[in-house]
Amino acid sequence: NQAKEETDSASKLTETRIQGQRIEMGSPVKGRTIPLSQVKDEAFASAAMGDGLAILPSEGKIYAPLDGTAEAVFPTGHAVGLVTEAGREILIHIGIDTVQLDGKGFQAHVKQGDRVKKGDLLVEFDPELIRKEGYDPTVIYIITDMDQVTNLEVRTNQNIEALETVMFAEGEEH
Repeated sequence: NQAKEETDSASKLTETRIQGQRIEMGSPVKGRTIPLSQVKDEAFASAAMGDGLAILPSEGKIYAPLDGTAEAVFPTGHAVGLVTEAGREILIHIGIDTVQLDGKGFQAHVKQGDRVKKGDLLVEFDPELIRKEGYDPTVIYIITDMDQVTNLEVRTNQNIEALETVMFAEGEEH
């Protein structure tokens, strides 16, 4: 019985999460996941700013991948920093060097300090406009406080829906 198995595995995940601070992280955008190392930006590709994955977006909507607070919403709309309930710091960065667009093609739907729930629309962006302007619309999705993370699993090279689980992070509470 598949439904029962899914319920059982979901409750196991919940138990694990509470015991070991294991966080299940959904994708902020629909698209195809790729390893962070394939991103055409050295600071992200080298995981210098944090570890995670990247997503080649197939639509221009960024959703909150989990419950938390929008700690940083860039005025240009190209990036949002979230802090999760467990204290993990997450950065969702839309595109490479897209700060140069100065907000063109981006519309933020949250502001700094807003509480967000998993599935809330954070930002809308225009991947085609980004490409036409000569930029790469790849979405970078990283945990920036990796010193607090003891284990990170990512699902790469997969087509995913927005909010589908793509990362598991284990670590300590802040």
